[in-house]
Amino acid sequence: MYDLITFGRSGVDVYPLQTGVGLADVETFGKFLGGSPTNVAVAAARHGLRPAVITGVGADPFGDYVRRAIRGFGVDDAFVHTVEGRPTPVTFCEIFPPDHFPIYFYRGEHPPDLQISPDMLDLDAIRATELFWFSLTGLSQEPSAAAHAAALSARTSGWTVFDLDYRATLWESREAAHEAARRVLPRVNVAVGNLEEVEVAVGVRDPEAAAQALLDAGVRVAIVKMGPEGVFARTSEESALVEPMEVKVVNGIGAGDAFGGAICLGLLRGWPLERTLRFANAAGAFVAARLACADAMPTTAEVEDLLNGAGS
Repeated sequence: MYDLITFGRSGVDVYPLQTGVGLADVETFGKFLGGSPTNVAVAAARHGLRPAVITGVGADPFGDYVRRAIRGFGVDDAFVHTVEGRPTPVTFCEIFPPDHFPIYFYRGEHPPDLQISPDMLDLDAIRATELFWFSLTGLSQEPSAAAHAAALSARTSGWTVFDLDYRATLWESREAAHEAARRVLPRVNVAVGNLEEVEVAVGVRDPEAAAQALLDAGVRVAIVKMGPEGVFARTSEESALVEPMEVKVVNGIGAGDAFGGAICLGLLRGWPLERTLRFANAAGAFVAARLACADAMPTTAEVEDLLNGAGS
């Protein structure tokens, strides 16, 4: 029924329409769909895949907006749950190109996307989907952590991708995040993270050593995003290092989600590792050159144009 299902955060991103200005002085904002796993589903839909997202929203106008936006981007919202008494999260950012984009989460103590419990899951759909994507944040609270455990127990085939997506403000401690990552790594076959995130997961920051540590923990494909140094990936049979693609950065926040949607495409199409990384790098660069996240996700043709020098 689905090529992939993502599980995790959703909400509203409120981004300044002015760059180089702190929030205290910003006068105009734009409203966009947000939440990394949700944006990965949107990115995948832009490549012609059939995604669904498991998440929670509040019983409020922002929740209505999130649900409508998810559908509008071609993602099935059948597993989007409305949670009474929990406001839909809102996230603000500041935009200081090329590499400073502070994020301010307004999620409350118990946001709706972390209120998904095991009994709310369609385990048959999770079992049947070709690719299941989840992020570290979903393990930070109950009942969400138990729901993730149930979902992972249902996975017996296909790709199970763990986005190491570490947000320090959403955890009680770095050590708690490390322990959560350590517990689930043996149950996934792909792990994706930047240098800080792989260090949280396996205690090693060096890209090659971190990738090997992820393989030793049980994954089949370890992908380490190195920012301006590109991306490194390793399997038991091969490794690949891909240089970054140069673009004029507008807002780098959504680049990782575009990268993730492209990784999903490469895995599902059976592409070689290096081709997948080059394509994902270009997808991330495409979004980094634009203001929005979900709204900016490229099509396959747009990524190929950028790779061929026809886009920017």
